[in-house]
Amino acid sequence: MIPSEILQKVKLIEIRTRRIVNDLFGGEYHSAFKGMGMEFAEVREYTPGDDIRNIDWNVTARTGKPHIKKFEEERELTVMLLVDVSASGYFGTGDSLKTDVMIEIAAVLGFSAIKNNDKVGLLLFSNKIEEFIPPKKGKSHVLRVIRELIYYQAQDRTTNMAAALEHLLETQKRKSVVFLISDFFDKDFEKAINITNRKHDLICIRVLDNAELEIPNLGLVKIHDPELQSSHWIDTGSAKLRSMVKENLTKKMNDFNKFCQKHEVDLISVNTNDGYVDPLVSYMNKRIARY
Repeated sequence: MIPSEILQKVKLIEIRTRRIVNDLFGGEYHSAFKGMGMEFAEVREYTPGDDIRNIDWNVTARTGKPHIKKFEEERELTVMLLVDVSASGYFGTGDSLKTDVMIEIAAVLGFSAIKNNDKVGLLLFSNKIEEFIPPKKGKSHVLRVIRELIYYQAQDRTTNMAAALEHLLETQKRKSVVFLISDFFDKDFEKAINITNRKHDLICIRVLDNAELEIPNLGLVKIHDPELQSSHWIDTGSAKLRSMVKENLTKKMNDFNKFCQKHEVDLISVNTNDGYVDPLVSYMNKRIARY
């Protein structure tokens, strides 16, 4: 049985994220993520101004009056949320941990998809596939997805993004919109991202915290690596150490930025201290302009 505090948290996230969806993402999501093609809707009598290329000659010959075929956008999409639940997500120096921000982003995207009658699926991953929920429609389904995001306790603490993407490729044969939400603290996953992006519409959402890039000067402190389950002391008063950490992470971020640009992979960068709404809205608007 699910604890009442979890159900309450699901309700709070629903209220918060659905307001964002209704106020900001209703039209943007629909315009940014179009259907995968056109499907036949009906045949109707020709009216001046219709495209003559759509004339149905068989019906025209049978009725003696010109008729055209009407097509509509095949709107239904399948949206897959791939969310990193490894231990590195349990870090944050503001009001929210990285994992809290990831959950809210997934909720916003899930409600946006359901509002547009799209299917939503969920894949939680660490160093292995933790949980997989096949895509379905409906509010009750997306609430289940959010509940799993909040309630699920990962069995592994490290990260294997390539394995998650390989599982997606095995299970999702039809082209889908895939949101990969992670801090990307992993290695050797670029090939899997490139392959996934060629088959699906992949959007990477990188969630980081300011303190990971700019270590504050707090003197001698004990830090804990939640993935490796190891602790050690560092001197944050050392300008050299702070600079080295910043340079290493900045290089990894820049390398991945260049990789995404080279292989035309969409990347959204989110900082826990600045919020996720503006980066998501900015991306939606750029995507609308692009297409």
